[in-house]
Amino acid sequence: MIARLTGTLDDFGPDWAVIDVSGVGYLVHCSAKTLDALGVRGDKVTVHTELQVSENDMRLIGFSSGAEREWFRLLTGVQGVGSKMALAVLSALSIEELARACGAGDAAMVARAQGVGPKLASRIVNELKDKAGALPAGPGIAATVPAGSASADAVSALQNLGFKPQVATMAVARAIEELGEGAELDALIRVGLKRAAG
Repeated sequence: MIARLTGTLDDFGPDWAVIDVSGVGYLVHCSAKTLDALGVRGDKVTVHTELQVSENDMRLIGFSSGAEREWFRLLTGVQGVGSKMALAVLSALSIEELARACGAGDAAMVARAQGVGPKLASRIVNELKDKAGALPAGPGIAATVPAGSASADAVSALQNLGFKPQVATMAVARAIEELGEGAELDALIRVGLKRAAG
């Protein structure tokens, strides 16, 4: 159906935006983080979308990136998580934080989302622990670093050494936190290896 909208940000509220595409205003439900990324009224915007159809409702959900949309699909695949709950999680956590939480089994972090209790947070973390590493953009920094960058190369190097994509990504993310953004590839691999093995 509708996979993407490019137009003008016409109006927005706490959890929605209206995107004007050639004179047609699309009401799009969004996470707080996507709304922040859209900017101000009159800005030209692009949102990735997911059309949800139920017996008595049809709604368009909007995302600032394809990776965020993939996380939304994963979240709504968990029993007990509907679109509102998934958007609450994506409002409370960035996709990098969500990937880290799932990878580390940190249910408390997921429970920070409004309306998500400890039981549901545990189910989300347990069910998405393995699936998170299989996302097309990859979780964590792999979703935001350009291919060919030192961090992407470091992730690839750790995967070649036998670490799962998720573990490699989290290890390199921690290495960047320690060493800073401009760290050399050798240093990233060395520190990343320690974090992955530890």
